[in-house]
Amino acid sequence: MKFSEKWLRTWIDPELSTSELCDQLTGAGLEVDAVETMADEFTGVVVGEIVELHVHPKAERLSVCTVFDGSEKFSVVCGAPNAREGLKTAFAKVGSELPDGMRIKRAKLRGVQSDGMLCSAKELGISDDHDGIMEISDALSVGSELREALDLDDISIDLDLTPNRGDCFSVRGIAREVAVLNRMPIDEPVVADVAVSTDTIFPVEVRASSACPKYLGRVIEGVDVAQVAPGWMVERLERSGLRSIDPVVDVTNYVLLELGQPLHAFDLDSLEDRIVVRTAEQGEKLTLLDGNSIDLDEESLVIAHGGGPLAIAGVMGGAESGVTETTTAVFLECAFFSPETIMGTSRRYGVQTDASQRYERGVDSALQADAMARATELLVEIVGGNPGPVVEVIDEDSMPRSMKLTLRAARLEDLLGVKIEDEEVFGILDRLGLRPRDVPDGWEITTPSHRFDIAIEEDLVEEVCRIYGYDAIPTRTAHAALPLKPSGRDGIDPAALRTLMTHLGYNEAITYSFISSDRHELFSPNVQAQVIENPMSKEQSVMRTSLIPGLVDAVVGNIARQSTSIRMFEYGQCFSGDADNLTQGFRLAAVLWGLKDPENWAQRSKNVDFFDIKGDVERIVAVGGRNATFRASTLPGFHPGQSADICIDDNVVGTVGCLSPQLVGSLGVAGEIFVFECDVAPLLLKRQLHHEEVSRYPSIRRDLALVVNESVSSESVEKLIRESVGDLLVEFRLFDVYKGKGIDSIDKSLAVGLIFQDTAKTLTDSDVGTLVEKAVVALEQEVGARLR
Repeated sequence: MKFSEKWLRTWIDPELSTSELCDQLTGAGLEVDAVETMADEFTGVVVGEIVELHVHPKAERLSVCTVFDGSEKFSVVCGAPNAREGLKTAFAKVGSELPDGMRIKRAKLRGVQSDGMLCSAKELGISDDHDGIMEISDALSVGSELREALDLDDISIDLDLTPNRGDCFSVRGIAREVAVLNRMPIDEPVVADVAVSTDTIFPVEVRASSACPKYLGRVIEGVDVAQVAPGWMVERLERSGLRSIDPVVDVTNYVLLELGQPLHAFDLDSLEDRIVVRTAEQGEKLTLLDGNSIDLDEESLVIAHGGGPLAIAGVMGGAESGVTETTTAVFLECAFFSPETIMGTSRRYGVQTDASQRYERGVDSALQADAMARATELLVEIVGGNPGPVVEVIDEDSMPRSMKLTLRAARLEDLLGVKIEDEEVFGILDRLGLRPRDVPDGWEITTPSHRFDIAIEEDLVEEVCRIYGYDAIPTRTAHAALPLKPSGRDGIDPAALRTLMTHLGYNEAITYSFISSDRHELFSPNVQAQVIENPMSKEQSVMRTSLIPGLVDAVVGNIARQSTSIRMFEYGQCFSGDADNLTQGFRLAAVLWGLKDPENWAQRSKNVDFFDIKGDVERIVAVGGRNATFRASTLPGFHPGQSADICIDDNVVGTVGCLSPQLVGSLGVAGEIFVFECDVAPLLLKRQLHHEEVSRYPSIRRDLALVVNESVSSESVEKLIRESVGDLLVEFRLFDVYKGKGIDSIDKSLAVGLIFQDTAKTLTDSDVGTLVEKAVVALEQEVGARLR
C-alpha cells in the first residue's frame, strides 16, 4: 500500500517526523518497505512563463526565451525542443542551487546573455524525464515557489502489509491505526449529500448472492469526460502508484485509495436490459480493459447484461463497456464480493489489479454506501452530471456477521509474559473500535465490520500487544533447573517402531493374512493353524501363524521384477489355535536379500549376511533400553548353522537367521534370504533409563586369546567373564575367531578385548591383572578354556 504522507496528514496529523511516523507504523505491524521523496533538494526555482520565444541568432537548435516570473522578465537561452510561448515551466533564477550542487550564474551562450535556466524534471530530481523542460499546469501561479506549488516536500510511503490486514489498504485504514497509536481523533472528509436529480435507474439482478451479498449501482447522466481531474487528485494518485487516466476512472481510483472500496464505472449507453451478477456460462468470452481476451469458465463470477459478460467481478472491466471520450452517462458500481470468489477468479486468469488485491484480502462490508456517496460527490464536482437513485440489492443471510469474543486477563498475561493494567487494555480495545465490555476475569468485544481478521482470542492478544508496543514488553532471560530424571514414558508407540524400521532402510509390506497349508507346515509345523472353511483359493486356506511366509513370497515377486536389493518389514497380526481357542497377537518381521549397498565404483559389491540382520535386531531392541541376546537353535525352514532365538532378559521373544538353502532353491531364488520375526509386546515395553555420570578416569584394555571347544559360544564366554570380574568390565569385544593350524579340529580360538574402568579411581595394572586372572580361572573351570 503506497500513499502520500501529506494526504494522510489531512486525516490525522500527529506531532511526529516522517521517520518517527514510519517507525511507529512498523512497530504496530504495518511494515514500512520504502520511503520516497518527491524531489531532491533545490532552492530558488519558481514557476515561470515563456512570454516570447525567438530562434538564437547563431544556433538554430537554441531558443532565446523571455521568461516572466510574476514581477520581472528575463532573457534565457534554452535548447529544449518543447519550449514555446505560453508554456509554464520550472525557472531557476540567477543564484538558484540545483540538486547536483550547481549554482546558476548569469552567462553568455553563443554571444547571447542568459539570466537563468529552464529546467527538466531530471535536473530537479523529480523524475528521470529529460526529453525537455518541465510543462507545468496552467492552474499554478506564475512566480510561486516550485517546491510549494508542486508540493515537492511530500513523502511517498510504501507499506508491506500482511494478507490479514486488508483494512489498511486505504488512507482511511492507515489513519485509523495512527489515531489508535497516538490517542487522537480522525478528521474524516465530510461527504456532501448529493441530491438525486434524475429518476433514471438501471435494474440490477444478483443470481449469485453468496459470492456477491451486496451490490449498489447508480446512474449519473450528463457527465463531461473532457474535463480534467484536479491537480491535487492527480498528484495523490501518482504518489500512490496510480497514473491519471480520465476524470471518471481517476475518481474511482481515488475512492479506492482513500476508503479502500473498489468501484467501477460502465458507459451507460453500452448496457442492455439490466445488470446481472452471475457465474459465467460455457463458451463465453470477454475482452478486458487491458486488451487481453479470455475464455471464461463456469466458476467465474461476472457482471453481465443482456448482451453477455461486461466484467470479471471484482477484478477488471471489459473493453466494450468502459468509459471513453464519447461517454455522456455512466452506471457506477459499488459492491461487496466474497474474498474466496475473487481470489479464485484472479488466480485462474493470472490477472492482479488494485481492486482484486483488496477484495482478496477483504473489504469492509459496511463501506459501500459511503463509497458510493463519496464517488458521486467527486464526479459531480469534476465532470458534472445528474445522479439518479441508488439501486441496492442485498442478501442479509450471506453478509458477514460481527463476532463476540472474550479476552481473558489471565490469558493475556500468560501469552505476553507481562501484566498490563486493566484500564490500559480496555482503552486499547476501545480505541480499536472493538466496543469492549467488562466481564468477569476479562473483556467481551464485538468485532467491527472492517476488522474481519479478528476471529479468536489470540487475535485480541496480538492487537493489545502491538498497540501497547512490542518494545514496551521487557526482555527476560529464561531460567530453569535442568535435573536429570528418568524418562516418564513406559512404552513405545507402535508408530515409532514402524518409523525406526524405515530409518534402518526397510520398506513396509502388507501381505495377506491367509497362506497355504504348505507354507504353514514349512515354517510353523509345531503351531496349530485355523483352517478356513471356504477359502478363496488353496494358497489362502489357513490363517497365518507367522509373517515370514508372506514376506518370502514378496521377496520372490520383487526378484522377478529385477530387484537387486530387498529390505522389507511387516507389522501385523498372527493367529494360532482353532475356532474354539483362537489367539492372536501383533508380530514384527523383516527380510533381507541381495546387495548390502548399491553398486558403485568406490567399493566392491557385497551381499547382506547374518550379521546385518542381527545388528538390526539389536538396534530395534535397544530402543526400549534393553539388550538382545542370541541363542543358537535349530528352526524349521532355517539354515542349521545360521539361526538363533532372540532373547530379552533371558526370555525367547523371536527368531533370526538364514533360510535353508533347500528352501531358497525351491523358490528359484539365487543367494541367501535372511529373516527375523518376534513378538511386538516385549519390544513396546521400555525400561526406565537412569543417567549415570561418565567416569573421569582412564580405561585399561586387555586382550585374551582363548582356546575353547567348538561348541562353546562367545555369549557364554562373555557371561562367565562378566560374572567373575563384576561391573569394572565396561565393554567386551570379540574381534577374532580362528580355526586352523595349531588348533585341534574340535576347538576354536576366540580373541576378545576386555575394557576395564572405575568411576571412583584410576585402575592400576595390578588391579586389572587380578581381574583378568579371575576371569581366566573361571573360564578354565567352567568351559575348559585355556590361553593360547
